[in-house]
Amino acid sequence: MKTNSRIYEMGGVITQADGNLCTLRLRMPAGIVSPQQLIAIGEIAQKYTIDELHLTTRQTIEIPHIKTQDLPQIADEICASGNDIGAERAEVVNITACPGTDRCKLANIDSVHLAREIDKRYFRKDMPGKIRIAISACPNACTSESLNEIGITGLRTPIRKPGYCTGCGTCVQFCQEEALVVSEGSIVMDQDRCLDCGTCVRSCVYGLLESEPTAYRITFGGRRGRHPKVGMHLITVNSEEAALLVIDEIIDWIYRYARIGVPIVQQLGVSLNFEEFKANLPKKIPADSIVCQ
Repeated sequence: MKTNSRIYEMGGVITQADGNLCTLRLRMPAGIVSPQQLIAIGEIAQKYTIDELHLTTRQTIEIPHIKTQDLPQIADEICASGNDIGAERAEVVNITACPGTDRCKLANIDSVHLAREIDKRYFRKDMPGKIRIAISACPNACTSESLNEIGITGLRTPIRKPGYCTGCGTCVQFCQEEALVVSEGSIVMDQDRCLDCGTCVRSCVYGLLESEPTAYRITFGGRRGRHPKVGMHLITVNSEEAALLVIDEIIDWIYRYARIGVPIVQQLGVSLNFEEFKANLPKKIPADSIVCQ
């Protein structure tokens, strides 16, 4: 099906300051694009004498300065090239993610795979308000996931067994939170300072440090913009499958109860009872997958 019959209904079209021009936002879950897709975008832009593209903070590409009369044809060519139109309205927009375990030595989870799975389920789903979902594979928070309506962070909690540690202090040097100190030949950890980033586990030169199963901390209610807000902890689970179940429940909750036209974060405590939702959530998630609520 060609897009020109529905292009103006799709959220990827942004009217520019000059009303005769518009910008077309593309769909790129986790910011991943193949060389072939990238070449095709460039060739299409050149064909219509567009001399620059915009790489966005939402890990997509925008084609700016499109003449309105060219928009339907450009959109058709973009889709025919293996790319897709993005989203920017009251819907689930492009899912952002860090490189994850595919490339990053600090990663605890496969953030790209999770982003693609969420994208398959929910991208461009009509919602009462815009829903941004971001994933970081560790607490370094490279995607600022807690500043999104839904954020997911990969965690790795260290396990220290008495008598195993040699007290060499290597992990102390790597810990950025000063959560570890050498005391009388042993390593002592301050649990309140630890962010469960897993760096100490990876840095142990003797491989003596173990860890709990990889966990997915899910936050809700964050936002950027004029009045930024850090999302609240909702639940932490121990598998990607459980994380997807939680996302299912959040999306369904928002879709059913949020008001149209009011930013989602502003509805907390009004249309959306976060504490009630948080309390009932464990009933819908397998008990053995819950790490912390």
